Amino acid sequence: MSKGFSDNEVNNDTEIKDVKKENKFLPSFIRDKKITYTLPSKKQQNILSSIVFGLNGILLLIVILYLNNQKFHDFVLNIGS
Repeated sequence: MSKGFSDNEVNNDTEIKDVKKENKFLPSFIRDKKITYTLPSKKQQNILSSIVFGLNGILLLIVILYLNNQKFHDFVLNIGS
């Protein structure tokens, strides 16, 4: 017998009742509606991923310029002061 297992059978015949708590703090027009989440379409996913990849590319370019170009490094340091 492995650790964590026993020979005793477990009876899970009791039904689990859904306890639905009513939120009294929600406005009445939201309380009655079921809020559902829909996944974004393929076009929206492509637009969002393009924005993320573009911003990551710009950040990478700025870091490379900061590390390799002394004038850009001085420019960044002078902006903060």
